[in-house]
Amino acid sequence: MKADPKPNKEAQPNVPVGQKVQREIIAWFWVALVFLLINGTIGQARVIPSGSMENTLLIGDHLIMSRIGYDAGVPFTNWHVPLWRNPHRQQVIIFKPPFAPDTPDYVKRVIGLPGDTIEIHDGSVWVNGQRLTENYTTGRTEPYDLRQPLKVPDNCYFVMGDNRGNSYDSRFWGCVPRKDIIGTPVMIYMSLNVSPDAWEPGQIRERFFAYANALVHPGLVRWKRLFRTF
Repeated sequence: MKADPKPNKEAQPNVPVGQKVQREIIAWFWVALVFLLINGTIGQARVIPSGSMENTLLIGDHLIMSRIGYDAGVPFTNWHVPLWRNPHRQQVIIFKPPFAPDTPDYVKRVIGLPGDTIEIHDGSVWVNGQRLTENYTTGRTEPYDLRQPLKVPDNCYFVMGDNRGNSYDSRFWGCVPRKDIIGTPVMIYMSLNVSPDAWEPGQIRERFFAYANALVHPGLVRWKRLFRTF
């Protein structure tokens, strides 16, 4: 008996090279579009370069920032628009410094809301005549340039760093307009105890070596800080 002939496999159609390239371009276009959507409206990553928020945030803390409801913009540009959510008192926020919008974003804590009267004396902050209870600060609160009571303007927020002796904040340059607030941190996903120079703007080489050094020396990772939420 002769064996039944094997069924012929259907020949796969040859896709022209031009069509393959077109499909690849379309696929990468959608990947880029999704990235821009997430990066511009949902969340971004930030790293802390200074000690102005110690001990809430340390130099080398890597944050996931939520923009949901606060701001939407085009990544890698300064174009953005404020949305419907407003920060509440003592919330940590991320914003573009109003005196230098082209510089890296700042991270501070909201102290005064629109319409509040802020005073600083006796080592404490007073809001509308009441001493503000703050269990997150480091050091004594000094007024510096804020020598008189300040009424926070409409659509603006008075912000300060938790490390009161080492923070360049609203005591020096005034309030933050609502339109400059872009989000709030939600979680620390990495924290490295390395040279602060690695986190300065433009220090790509130093940052690369910081990550590489952490892989070789895991003790540089502040493991207990990972996945802390706000």
